[in-house]
Amino acid sequence: MNFNNTFNAAYHHLLSEQTQKKGERIILVIAICSFIIHLITIGLSYFDVIHFSEINGLTSNPIAAIYTPFSFILVYEVYLLIYYLPKSLTIYITKQYEIILLIIIRRLFKDLSNLTLSSDWFTIKYDLQFTYDLLTSIVLFYLIYLFYKQGLKSKNSRLTEEANELGKTRYVKIKKIIAACLVPVVLMLAIYSFINWFIGVFKMPEESIELFKNINNVFFEHFFSLLVIVDVLLLLVSFFYSDQFHKVIRNSGFIISTILIRLSFTVEGIMNNALIIVAIVFGLIILVIQNKFEAQIKQ
Repeated sequence: MNFNNTFNAAYHHLLSEQTQKKGERIILVIAICSFIIHLITIGLSYFDVIHFSEINGLTSNPIAAIYTPFSFILVYEVYLLIYYLPKSLTIYITKQYEIILLIIIRRLFKDLSNLTLSSDWFTIKYDLQFTYDLLTSIVLFYLIYLFYKQGLKSKNSRLTEEANELGKTRYVKIKKIIAACLVPVVLMLAIYSFINWFIGVFKMPEESIELFKNINNVFFEHFFSLLVIVDVLLLLVSFFYSDQFHKVIRNSGFIISTILIRLSFTVEGIMNNALIIVAIVFGLIILVIQNKFEAQIKQ
């Protein structure tokens, strides 16, 4: 009983609706402040008040300042993913897709500072990557819309129906425990990733160009590895409460989708974009078939 009281208090403190709203306001304030600070830094660099080596345009172009607030918005999206984990599997997966889309949008703002407007657009590496990211962001946005629309058709998109249909109160409790444990783990992972990257930049100047080149992967490469583990754990736990074939395949399909997203961090160029699109298309197809199974069972 004491454990339940302690856990409920901890969960309420970390993942309650009040905490989520408070976190949203804090992140918005930090994002606005970081945007202003980044703009000021670029201005001071422009007037030679402070000096930076050229870091992929992050300190030379005002457009690149948008990169910083987007980073904090991504942090909030990570929190929302954990927040929705006990509430809805479909929304939890949707948040994964939203995070990877926001990473691409953030990359677009960064790459805008490297664009070379010329007739050789399709032969310049940065211009080509910008084109890939631009098209990919549109495709992903539409795919996420379709995934969310399919999620509304699924009983599993609503916590109450999921709990009442299969009597999964214990399963929901386990998901709450996993979510509560994820908060400190993700926080420590974020701190470790940033410090490791920061030290690498200043201790190994010869590798700083490569480190800044991969700045989009900082934290999120490890984060999606963690999500793969969480997804597998959720699949294994779900076997205690449901052995329905279509649900097993659905959960397995979502794991494959997450793994494909994780693999996208290991490649560059069009392969990176292709893996992300394939991952979300695969997840969408899995959910569509799952809904057809549900509809057939109801008949």
